[in-house]
Amino acid sequence: MQFWRKNKKNYVNKQLADDLLKKTETAIEKMPPINILVAGKTGSGKSTLINALFRENIAATGVGMPVTQTVDKLTKEGIPLTLYDTKGLELQAESQQAVVNDLSNLIQQQKAKGDKEAIHIVYYCLNANMARIEPYELDLIQALAQQLPVILVLTQTLGSENKSFEIYIQQLAPAIEVKAVIPVLAKSFSIQANQQIKAFGLQTLIDKTLEILPTEQHLAFINAQQIDIQRKVDNAKRWAKSYVTTAFGVGFTPVPISDAALLIPMQITMLAHITAIFGLALDKAQILSVLAGIGGTGTTTMIGKYFVGTAFKLIPGIGTVSGGLISGSTAAVLTIALAHSYTEVLRRILLAELDGTDLRLKEIQSIMNLSLGNQLDYLKDHLPKNTPRQVIEWLDQFK
Repeated sequence: MQFWRKNKKNYVNKQLADDLLKKTETAIEKMPPINILVAGKTGSGKSTLINALFRENIAATGVGMPVTQTVDKLTKEGIPLTLYDTKGLELQAESQQAVVNDLSNLIQQQKAKGDKEAIHIVYYCLNANMARIEPYELDLIQALAQQLPVILVLTQTLGSENKSFEIYIQQLAPAIEVKAVIPVLAKSFSIQANQQIKAFGLQTLIDKTLEILPTEQHLAFINAQQIDIQRKVDNAKRWAKSYVTTAFGVGFTPVPISDAALLIPMQITMLAHITAIFGLALDKAQILSVLAGIGGTGTTTMIGKYFVGTAFKLIPGIGTVSGGLISGSTAAVLTIALAHSYTEVLRRILLAELDGTDLRLKEIQSIMNLSLGNQLDYLKDHLPKNTPRQVIEWLDQFK
């Protein structure tokens, strides 16, 4: 009888869900955060850009507090991102230098607090539709660029009519020392009832930002952004590789009970890190649906005693060195299948959220179960030719 059929009525271990949620919080807290200064005049499209680029509609739902006369600090719990948002730079000549000094002091003060507090990059927003940049803005951009990498974001770029302004700004870029000029339409723009200009440019902004940022801030930025889902998937799979190596080491141990004791926290930690990379605020019910999609955790499925018990019964020589090697290979196969299946579930949840919908719990359970079966089929087909038949039969039981 297949594993799922045997365990579908089993009680799902709620403690595993609690552990996963707590470890996800810990993983996010340990991420070196990303801090961005977002500057521009009123009407420059800053809020629209922020909400389109980052998850959870942060410009509207984040907690803001003034840190200087011209800057608000914007944060949201669970997102390793701090935005320093200028409140609109409608400057008169007499106040221009004061604002430059204010922002420069802020940059230096944050830098002195260490890398976790330091501002890493500046997005300076210009409304391309207005096709105008003030002389004081050029001076301010250059002053910022002497302290931090600056990307000029041309917001509300609607097409060919804005091209001449874009070319003009590109020509100015070397003189004011900015790293890039990126035209963006953060939200699709309706022209007529059935016509619209589709949003564009955000992926280019993400790519350029990651090219500029220190490597230590990459995970936090990938967590916070909501546009490049494939990058989240790729990073999750790369992260999982280290756990596969660990799983093989655990599986090599020839004492069955140690397999269970060590594999449970290791694989839950792996799932927590994947969740942290995606930046999804999953609730306990969703986690339980994922675990149920693995097959229920009354016997803890692949995450624990079933792994050991069935291996002990089905694979001759499990207590020997050669048996230990077999156990290690199956542990690795199951771990990578679990990681890739869980990644697919999170990808589907994120896509649904961006579409303004929520996956039902039964759908989450079904996606996890189907994806896990597909992953095991693929991995089973790619096992070495000399893999014992008992291992292949054993893997079939997890579907």
